[in-house]
Amino acid sequence: MSRNAALFAILCLVWGLTFLPVRVASEHASPLLLASARFVIAGVLLLAWAGRDVLKVPRAAWPRLIATSLLVNTANYAFLFWGAAHAPSGLSAIVNMATIPVWTLLASRMLEGQAITARRVLAIALGIVGLGFLFAQRLVGGGSASGDVLEAWGLAAVAFGTLCYCVGAVLSRRIAGTMPTLTLASWQTAIGALGLVAATLALEPVGARELATLLRWPVAPAVAFLVVAGSLVGFTIYIRLLRDWGAFGAGLYAFVSPVIAVIAGVLLLGEPFGPSEAVGAVLMFAAAAIALRR
Repeated sequence: MSRNAALFAILCLVWGLTFLPVRVASEHASPLLLASARFVIAGVLLLAWAGRDVLKVPRAAWPRLIATSLLVNTANYAFLFWGAAHAPSGLSAIVNMATIPVWTLLASRMLEGQAITARRVLAIALGIVGLGFLFAQRLVGGGSASGDVLEAWGLAAVAFGTLCYCVGAVLSRRIAGTMPTLTLASWQTAIGALGLVAATLALEPVGARELATLLRWPVAPAVAFLVVAGSLVGFTIYIRLLRDWGAFGAGLYAFVSPVIAVIAGVLLLGEPFGPSEAVGAVLMFAAAAIALRR
């Protein structure tokens, strides 16, 4: 096995497992507080890692940098963490990762005027039908597989958060070439963290008791895993694979990580995964494959 193949396997494993600690920790701390803690710590570490390069942001790029930060990190992770707290971790991973290529196609069309070919229309259609299968039991049956009455809303929140991420990512393209990649990522993380903190303070009670929860089991190791493995290790490997394999090769994690997330959720948390979810997952993977195809 080549070094990049081994790194790809680590990336798939790490990002496939990130939904598990969110699900577990959210039973003890609020989702927004968890997201804030993760990105405050990650933002500080990434800015320190970037070093002097943090100053390499053109003045003209700041307005778009701030706007995209609020989309890519604040809005995305506020909805994603809240949604993952109410939906099975495996399904949350599928909705998140498999819709990224589809949402990116739509965002590129709306914001940049990229042509929607027949192949891309097929990808979008399959993605919508796949989401329909994932939601079928929760909407038609009027219930949830996990017992959480907010499960359908949770999956919808994950899908909407992912859309925010994709819109922000497309808008980031115009400034991506004006600064080092790590500089862009570190500032987006730090600014996004400020937005998450503001949202948390505005929407949730935050006091000494809530902050102390972040230092207790199982919240503390969950946040540590999200910061170290999910943000720092995962991001570093992904940037290397982007350089060596290109966007298509690096993006193949979208087919592996959700499978790992489903297996982990079923084995460790006893999460349900029935025929409707399986059909929806296959259709969404097919949509992602078509969208990623060159």
